[in-house]
Amino acid sequence: MLETISSLWDTIWEGKKLTVIAGPCVMESYELMFKIGSILREICKELDVVYIFKSSYDKANRTSIKSFRGPGLSKGLYWLKRLKDELSIPVLTDIHSPEEAEKAGEVCDIIQIPAFLCRQTDIVIAAASTGRIVNVKKGQFMAPWDMEKVVEKVRSQGNTHVMLTERGTTFGYNNLVVDMRSIVIMKDLGVPVIFDATHSIQQPGGLGVCSGGDRRYAPVLARASIAAGADGVFFEVHPEPDRALCDGPNSLVLDQIRVMLEDLVEIFKIIRKN
Repeated sequence: MLETISSLWDTIWEGKKLTVIAGPCVMESYELMFKIGSILREICKELDVVYIFKSSYDKANRTSIKSFRGPGLSKGLYWLKRLKDELSIPVLTDIHSPEEAEKAGEVCDIIQIPAFLCRQTDIVIAAASTGRIVNVKKGQFMAPWDMEKVVEKVRSQGNTHVMLTERGTTFGYNNLVVDMRSIVIMKDLGVPVIFDATHSIQQPGGLGVCSGGDRRYAPVLARASIAAGADGVFFEVHPEPDRALCDGPNSLVLDQIRVMLEDLVEIFKIIRKN
């Protein structure tokens, strides 16, 4: 697995191909994961981009106590391992406590630190200690230059495989705004930078019992991020977003992904050529 992780990291680090991190927000069922993962794998293969499957076994930061959180650690990691083996693709999931890091590291190629937890030293150190690639989402409350200290925490464990994800900044109540300068600023820290196109158009708690969002703007921001120099994009996708159990309003429709990715690949090629 370490050899696979090293190869994946080298590909991301070289930046010659667009990196795509995508999947359903939360694991609703293995059948749904397989459907989304297999379709995205084929699209990304045809477009010659790096594909990493993403989904959460536990959405610990839901708005309401009644919200669906996922299947839990054990079943979720079992599903991820099965998907990884059956589709031969790298997988990513987020952890919510230091204790989850080791178990997640036994399965996942990339461990993700949620935005709300990016300043929590113990969870960052635990993720870094697994030796897996660590993707840290920049908190909605963080300046991009402050992420330098987070990168240092990962590297303090001898793990140089760290990347950062921009996902918008708090802008008043129930709204986010994206400053594309943050992509350049964080890339200057010497790490790959991913742009989270779907969480950036989220409206946290905007629907009262859950978060809202407007998926129409995700492709717009995704194109802008690649033009600004992002190494890849992160998005959540669902065959029927309006029926999704988590983040439906800002999730993209599965059968509309190809067109968006075709645009992003063309922009990526132009930017990298120049």
